[in-house]
Amino acid sequence: MTLDLAAPLRGPDAAPWLAPERYWPELTAATDHVPAPVGALHLGALRHNAQDMVRRAQGTPIRVASKSIRVREVLEAVLRVPGYRGVLAFTLAEAIWLADRVDDVVVGYPTSDRASLRRLATDRGLAQRITLMVDSPAQLDLVDSVLPAREREELRVCLELDASWRAPVLGHLGVRRSPVHDPRDAAALAAYIARRPGFRLVGLMAYEAQIAGLVHRPRGRPVTGAANRWMQGRSMPELVERRAAAVAAVREHADLEFVNGGGTGSLEATSADGSVTEIGAGSGLFGGHLFDGYSQFTPAPAAAFALDVVRRPGPDHVTVLGGGWIASGVPGADRLPLPVWPRGLEYLRREAAGEVQTPLTGPAARTLAVGDRVWFRHTKSGELAEHLGELHVVDGGEVVDRLATYRGEGKVFL
Repeated sequence: MTLDLAAPLRGPDAAPWLAPERYWPELTAATDHVPAPVGALHLGALRHNAQDMVRRAQGTPIRVASKSIRVREVLEAVLRVPGYRGVLAFTLAEAIWLADRVDDVVVGYPTSDRASLRRLATDRGLAQRITLMVDSPAQLDLVDSVLPAREREELRVCLELDASWRAPVLGHLGVRRSPVHDPRDAAALAAYIARRPGFRLVGLMAYEAQIAGLVHRPRGRPVTGAANRWMQGRSMPELVERRAAAVAAVREHADLEFVNGGGTGSLEATSADGSVTEIGAGSGLFGGHLFDGYSQFTPAPAAAFALDVVRRPGPDHVTVLGGGWIASGVPGADRLPLPVWPRGLEYLRREAAGEVQTPLTGPAARTLAVGDRVWFRHTKSGELAEHLGELHVVDGGEVVDRLATYRGEGKVFL
C-alpha cells in the first residue's frame, strides 16, 4: 500500500493511543503471528505526529531527518505531506542512495568518504540533488584531493554555524559541532568558499541541540528540568540574534537557498526565528518516549517493539529475550527503552536492558507467562531500524503493510 499521512484524523478512533488498555492489546493481536522481536508502526499515530509537527512549525517547511527514521518508504510518505520538503541525511553514501528517489538531500555532517565523493563529483544529477556540509577549508581540500575542480562537477555546500550557547560562568552549552561560532567567522568562510573553484555555497545550518534535544520536564528529575528551562530561555534569544547576523553576513557572499535550524523539540521556537527558512526534524514522527518530557507537545507512540517472555526466574520476575536497544547520548536511564505494556513492569537496577535478555519485575510480572508479549517504546530516533529488518504497519487492528528498514534493504550507513 501507499502510506497516506495527509488524510484527516476523524471520529472516536482518531487517537486510540490515548487509551493504553485498548491500544497495546490491539497491537498485540494484530502482530501475534509475527515472531519477536516485532516492530509495529501504527498508521494513525504516525499520521497524527506528521500533521502535528507541521502545525507546530507554523508554516516553516520541515526537512526530514533520516537518521531518526531509517525507513525509505516512511521518508517518502512524509515528503508527500504538505509542509515537508527535502531530507537531512547523515552520511554521503546514504544521501546518494536516497537521491535515486529524493531530489533534495542535505548531508547533515561533513564527510571523508572518498569513494562516495568521487561518485558525487562525477554524476551531474547527484551533484544537483545533494548538498555537502562544511565548516572549514580542510573539508574542501579533501574533496579536491579526490578530484580537483577542473575534473568534476561543481558541488553544492552548506556552511554550518555553531548554535551552542557560550554561557557566562557555565561556558559551552550545546553539542560540539562546527568551529564557526561568530558571524564574522561565518562571513570569512563564506567569502573563502565563494572564491574557491568547484564549490557553490547554497545553505547555512545551525542546529540548536540545547533547545531541541533537551527535555523541559524529564521524568523524575524536576531540578534538571528547571535548569534546562532556565538555560533554554536565555540561549534561544542569543542564538536568534547571532544567527540573523550570521545569515546576513553570509548573504553578502552567497545567494543562500535555505537556512536550516532546529529539531523536533524546538519547532515552535525555531519557526519564530525570521532568519530560518526550514527546520530539520524527524524523531517526533515515531514518537520515542524521550519526547514525553516536552511541555509544548505530546507525540503519539507511533512506533514500538515487542519482545517475548522466555523465562520466569521467580514469582516476581520475568525475562524477555533481547531488549538492549539503547539510544545515543549520555548513558542513563532515559536512554533505555521504556516497558509500557502490560503496565507495572520495570527494570532491575543491577541489570537493566540486556543485549540478549532483559529481566523485568513489578506487579505485572506476576501475571505474565512464557510466550506472552511485552511492548517497549524506544527512546528517541533510529534504534528500531538498527535492530529490525522491517516494521509492520498496523491500521484498523490489523497489519496492512510491511516496510523494510535500511537494515532490511541491506544498508548500514553508520
